[in-house]
Amino acid sequence: MKSTAISGAGLGFRRELLPDLKAGVPSAVSFFELAPENWAGLGGRSAKELRAFTERFPFVCHGLSLDLGGSRPLDEALLQQIGRFMRQHGITLYTEHLSWCGDDGHLYDLLPIPFTHDAVRWVAGRIRRTQEILEMRIGIENASYYLVPPGAEMSETEFIRAVVEEADCLLHLDVNNLYVNSRNFGFDPLAFMTALPLERTCYVHMAGHYVEPDGLLIDTHGAEVIDPVWRLLDAVYARLGPLPTCLERDFNFPPLPALAQEVTRIADAQQRCPLVRKAA
Repeated sequence: MKSTAISGAGLGFRRELLPDLKAGVPSAVSFFELAPENWAGLGGRSAKELRAFTERFPFVCHGLSLDLGGSRPLDEALLQQIGRFMRQHGITLYTEHLSWCGDDGHLYDLLPIPFTHDAVRWVAGRIRRTQEILEMRIGIENASYYLVPPGAEMSETEFIRAVVEEADCLLHLDVNNLYVNSRNFGFDPLAFMTALPLERTCYVHMAGHYVEPDGLLIDTHGAEVIDPVWRLLDAVYARLGPLPTCLERDFNFPPLPALAQEVTRIADAQQRCPLVRKAA
């Protein structure tokens, strides 16, 4: 029987990759990540295809639409569905973005939350309720953004720490988001990382991005990971050890062997830093 423990290097589970994955999963891939909104509640062929993988590999659920920072009521029906889905497939880790994505409807974008004390209390309360429904601590991902919300009463790192501590949740560290924001807003990514509540980190993302003609970096998950982001990952591992790390790729898919090379590069970086961490 498969282990549900998440470790090593993982790959985003995308329908576009299924034909190649059915033919053979690259040896470097230790686990997969999926968006539960795209799979929960499905039956028929899709459910069978997913089950064929969840019976063999650990999976992580990474949410896209919970809208933790939004003003709408928390979607508890969605959370109940996600909880059932996770139990059905033996999935033991759920993460979401520290952002908002809804107004009267879903905005299909992840927008920054104002760095205020009121926002800390609001978001932390929604995270606590999420954890009650899922019956587990969840990981909250540092998000990429392209404008700074007005009215800040603290720095972004202070905001993230305050939310994580008040909610008693975990941190999901996205290395590419950290790099993208550091370039767009001109701060030191290592200093930023050090100021985060790293002791609560449970999970890591790696991805590529796009550079606009004017130099703005856009977090697209549609390109190869670049060397400065790989170096940041080494810095993460030097500080925290080889945390489970997933390669995100959402479009512009290269052949599976090319993706496997990037997953292998994650695994190689983990092997270079064999520090064992205590659970957060």
